[in-house]
Amino acid sequence: MTGNESEPARRVQLLGLRPGMARSAVAGAVAAAGEPAYRTDQVMEWMYVRRARSFDVMTNVPLPLRERMDEEFSLRPADRSFEGRSTDGTIKHLWRLADGEEVESVLIPTPGRITLCLSSQVGCALGCRFCATGDFGFRRQLDTGEIVGQFRDADRIARTAYERPIGNLVYMGMGEPLANQDAVFDSLEIIHAGFGLGARRITVSTVGLIPGILALAELPQPFKLAVSLHAPNHELRLSLVPIERRYPIDDLFAAIDEYQGRKGRRVTFEYTLIDGVNDAEDTARELVGLLGRRLVFVNLIPWNPIPSRDWKASPASAVRRFLSVLTDAGVPAAIRTPRGQDIAAACGQLRLERGLSGAAASGVAPNPDPE
Repeated sequence: MTGNESEPARRVQLLGLRPGMARSAVAGAVAAAGEPAYRTDQVMEWMYVRRARSFDVMTNVPLPLRERMDEEFSLRPADRSFEGRSTDGTIKHLWRLADGEEVESVLIPTPGRITLCLSSQVGCALGCRFCATGDFGFRRQLDTGEIVGQFRDADRIARTAYERPIGNLVYMGMGEPLANQDAVFDSLEIIHAGFGLGARRITVSTVGLIPGILALAELPQPFKLAVSLHAPNHELRLSLVPIERRYPIDDLFAAIDEYQGRKGRRVTFEYTLIDGVNDAEDTARELVGLLGRRLVFVNLIPWNPIPSRDWKASPASAVRRFLSVLTDAGVPAAIRTPRGQDIAAACGQLRLERGLSGAAASGVAPNPDPE
């Protein structure tokens, strides 16, 4: 199962088409309806600029053409099923897909910009031990429209809730983006070229799938790369990140060097700090040696507990010591303050709380999406 199965086969999901293909499809429908070519521009503006979720709202398009478009195309790959708003301003959504599965996205307000963290898979097959998403396993890939739909609909919400659009996008929600490479790369093109978000404002995060990193390096656009690292050596990383067995850290850094050689871009490393596991000062010094003189930034993230692990987040004193080792050695780094903890905003937590049956999560109220 790899898509919007309940959608009639004759209806094309426009959000899943790259902009040139979408325009061609719409132009064909416009011509078949006997309408002038400028109607195509009107529809495309509604789709990409006004973030339309249906053809009904396209009031400057004749009703017969809207009805024809609705018969041929869909603009609605998912609906908002639940929303949680944190006291710190973070907003987390569950999006219900046509087959009843749900995925998460998170809007994170910071001074000067709004960041969206979106999902690329229903669940995840990689089983990283610190991550809630892996606890309910891999369900299926998201199709391109389902990925793009999270961006479009979250942007609509951001403009109302924060009075500004999304300015930064990270593929860092449920799933491993580079394990769904075709759909993710198509969505990058659509969000960048269609919806107009700059490539330098879009980051793809990976736990270390080397073929995907090399493919990202070959794209003409300067999309950014983040690597979920969490350990500076093979043995420790293998205990936290099972994919380390297939793509060991030395090979991973060779791929990172290839990406940087092609793009000249800084790479961000995500490092989750777990008390007594990977937060020792010696471990920090080993990380300094691993990173060397590369152009990097390290996000230190106190672990967000999940029910299936008896670990604890590193205490604040240990986090500060780890940070000091890095910065004293000239490695740019910062502590990433956990956001939305009162609404289970860490990847997979809300979906895990709801369970595969879709039962409501504690403290999250239903908020069906209005048109």
